[in-house]
Amino acid sequence: MTNILVELIGIIAGALGVIAWIPQLKEVWKEKKHEGISLPTLYLICTALLLWLTYGLIIDSIAIIISNLAALSCILILIYGVINLRKD
Repeated sequence: MTNILVELIGIIAGALGVIAWIPQLKEVWKEKKHEGISLPTLYLICTALLLWLTYGLIIDSIAIIISNLAALSCILILIYGVINLRKD
């Protein structure tokens, strides 16, 4: 497989991973619901994403870099929303 095809597969996989977080984001930001969302789990996921991002930078994989930045952004927005809802 060519390198471009491999990166394309990675980008598609990363996009699907980001899309999977949309229902959680909707629940927190639109519906203002945070019950059942575990912050420790989200922190662990952030750590894993940071490690994957670091790995992507080391091996110079644009697919890994973009997908993990996008997923990390979703999780950080989710964490911020949950923390704000739990303050009230």
